[in-house]
Amino acid sequence: MMKTKLMTLFMLIPILATSLFQLPTITHASELNFAVEAVIPENQRDKTKTYFDLRMEPSTEQTIEVNLRNDTDADVTVEPSVNTATTNLNGVVEYGVTKAKKDSTLPVNLTDIVTVQKEVTIPANDSVKVPLTIKMPATKFDGVLAGGITIKEKDVATDKKESDSQGLAINNKYAYVVALILNQTDKEVAPKLVLNDVKPAQVNARNVINANLQNTQAAYVNALDVVAKVTKKGSSEVLYESSKKNMQMAPNSNFNYPISLNGQKLEAGDYTLSLKADAKEGNWSFTKNFTIKAEDAKKYNQADVSIKKDNTWIYFVIGLLLLVIVALIIFFLIRNKKKKKEEEERRKKAARLRKRKAQRKKQANQIKKNKE
Repeated sequence: MMKTKLMTLFMLIPILATSLFQLPTITHASELNFAVEAVIPENQRDKTKTYFDLRMEPSTEQTIEVNLRNDTDADVTVEPSVNTATTNLNGVVEYGVTKAKKDSTLPVNLTDIVTVQKEVTIPANDSVKVPLTIKMPATKFDGVLAGGITIKEKDVATDKKESDSQGLAINNKYAYVVALILNQTDKEVAPKLVLNDVKPAQVNARNVINANLQNTQAAYVNALDVVAKVTKKGSSEVLYESSKKNMQMAPNSNFNYPISLNGQKLEAGDYTLSLKADAKEGNWSFTKNFTIKAEDAKKYNQADVSIKKDNTWIYFVIGLLLLVIVALIIFFLIRNKKKKKEEEERRKKAARLRKRKAQRKKQANQIKKNKE
């Protein structure tokens, strides 16, 4: 039996637009056995917000709290964690746990300056406050550090026999995510986009060309619209294109913007990407040449589930095999018919020989009788 697989789903809370950027706010999740509320401190920049948006000085230390409430009749154990905000391939800011690597331009990683206990038990029909300690770096910075506090229920081990009897199972796990924004100055920082690598890849087993967009500044990119076109190098004919509106990028983050091939095969060669990005904070235009290698094209084309495979050679082989089979059948039929004919002739010849032999014997007997 296959082992039980877990699929983690985060309750990524509705997006709330502000004058500077968009952030998540807390909502209740009926799928969870607990509720979460941020305890807003005095140095909150906007006390109407339900997430943390704190002004702190360099080298200062502060403890903030989130209140966890358990309305069930059993104890609930949760696992808090802190994560730096990232941007996913859909152009959505992720405040929860992701597999994204730290961006090269990130001045400070929240996981390095915010600590929280790894496990908390909330008694039945009770609540607890979980402290998080923030130690701001000594170096002063402008803009914001963005991330989130993820609170997820600890996995409960399932009975192995039950799992084995059920075979493959998928369990959905939900979590609360509370945004955490840290700021030191009032100086406004404008985001800046750069285009990094452009290369073939796959999303959900389908060919794409990924254009890696990076926001190198400690500021959000909001209402981001992207139009991307791919041509052969030196040509104006558009081979592939993609557009998407109203995306967002986290401060100091990057993501691969995918340009789908819509079932077309990747072909080796030299290409040019033209990409325009329009956002609330600015406009950017990029042109970049890139190469698709033959081995990459072959690898991705073979794995792409949307490409209609050319089965002509299979039909040819099947047809050839059918022809060979028919030819063999005809050959054996003719050979059998010939053998039957030869056998019939042999029998007839043998019969004639026996007849002549009998006649000669009869004649001999007659001659002998006449002599007597």
